[in-house]
Amino acid sequence: MLAWFSRVLDQLSEFLAGRKGLLPLIGIILVLTNLVLKFTITGWLVDSDLFLHLGIVIALLGFLLGWAL
Repeated sequence: MLAWFSRVLDQLSEFLAGRKGLLPLIGIILVLTNLVLKFTITGWLVDSDLFLHLGIVIALLGFLLGWAL
């Protein structure tokens, strides 16, 4: 299990090393999706701001990984 996780992490770091802006871009898209959904539909998904929180976390991780790689 640990060897599999290590291999996946190595492949992920190799993939993201050349695409440093991918995760922040995905995060921005999720935040904008949350904004559009806020004005169009109602429900628990919009009330919880799930895409907003998920987008912020992914964008921050993307900036940190981009800085480290």
